[in-house]
Amino acid sequence: MIVKEIIERIEGEAELDFTYKNGIIENVKIKFPHFRGMEHIIEGKSAMDALVITPRVCGICGHAHLIAATRAMEDLYKNSSNDIEITKKASDIREITLNCEIIQNHIKWFYFVMYPLIRSIQKGSQEFISLKNKKFFEAQKAVVQISKIIALFGGQWPHTSYALPGGVMCDPTYVEIVQALSFLDEVYGFFEKNIFSDGVEAFLSCSNSELISKDGDISLFVKNAYEQSYEKIGRSYDRFIVFGENSLFKSGKVLTTIVYPVKTKYVTEKTQTFTYSKNVYYKDKFYETGPLARQMLLKQPLVREFHRKLKDSAITRIVARVAETALLLQKTRDLLKCLDIDAPSYIRPKKNIHKISGSGIGVVEAARGSLIHKIEIKEGLVKKYEIITPTQWNLGNGTKKCPGVAQKAMIGLKDKKLAEFVFRSFDICSVCTTH
Repeated sequence: MIVKEIIERIEGEAELDFTYKNGIIENVKIKFPHFRGMEHIIEGKSAMDALVITPRVCGICGHAHLIAATRAMEDLYKNSSNDIEITKKASDIREITLNCEIIQNHIKWFYFVMYPLIRSIQKGSQEFISLKNKKFFEAQKAVVQISKIIALFGGQWPHTSYALPGGVMCDPTYVEIVQALSFLDEVYGFFEKNIFSDGVEAFLSCSNSELISKDGDISLFVKNAYEQSYEKIGRSYDRFIVFGENSLFKSGKVLTTIVYPVKTKYVTEKTQTFTYSKNVYYKDKFYETGPLARQMLLKQPLVREFHRKLKDSAITRIVARVAETALLLQKTRDLLKCLDIDAPSYIRPKKNIHKISGSGIGVVEAARGSLIHKIEIKEGLVKKYEIITPTQWNLGNGTKKCPGVAQKAMIGLKDKKLAEFVFRSFDICSVCTTH
């Protein structure tokens, strides 16, 4: 028996075709029905247009697309033996704004997607979906405050275009840094009042039992999952990959908690006939990317403890996203306090990009995982552009013997509502993923 389910509220839509055998999900086909065509729009245009067009791929992680496009062009400069220089100030500002975009995504995902879903599974309650619920507005206010920091540096959010090869097009003043710290303090307050009911630093050093003993929303969420015996559902291959790098971590893949180096030359894509999304592999294998992969790479203590007990279950995935939120709040505050406002924000490349031919790859860790942009130009005009998104890594379609990451996590469940819960634990983006 095949049951079709349309999944909404994932930045676009997806279709899940469940195949049942004896009441158990035997297979799931994942379909993304919309055509993006962004790569075709860019072809033939000036390479610099990619800085304006690619952030429009997504309304949630548009900033990550901008940074990936910028890095791809900077890599192109280096590959064609042309000097390109970026100051630490510019690099730090890019990291600050990227961190803020990830934080706003994680808060939205937790409060507007996952919490209402587990409540609806548990009691049929729509409490957290209701606009009358106070938490909805408090979470939305935190999202607005963190997005204001991006706007301070990027001029607006979403769809900023303030980064370009050689740096960033902003020169923040001391007053703007103080403003940014003030906005960040409000989000700190939201985390400490609502998500954990204690300090950010206390969360990052707490144990599994200490987390459950609190009254914060992540604690209630995990307790609910244990009460409903959901804590072990959603396991997949338990192998992770991270291609992006920043001041917190380097790239790598994690197998049985051991970290190995990775190279983008081993990343391959494969077209599928029934969906606009392509499969993506590393050395012909599926890998999970995203916050759980990054926290496993960083060996974050709380996430490692959940992983030891529950492996790569949906709950471990959810705790990893909340842990990443706390870690990025802490890191962003440090970066803002140490930002050297006297340094140059931008160093103009010595050669105009319209006199260059070549190719480059830009990689960034977006909210949902590793995002890769590839660009090939001839005398400044785009010959080919390719985008590999995090959702491609997590939601590829494999075979019955070798399913994709999310497919494997859903196979064996009885209830399609539980399968939806597992599916959403990957934080899906349909509009980024289609081609």
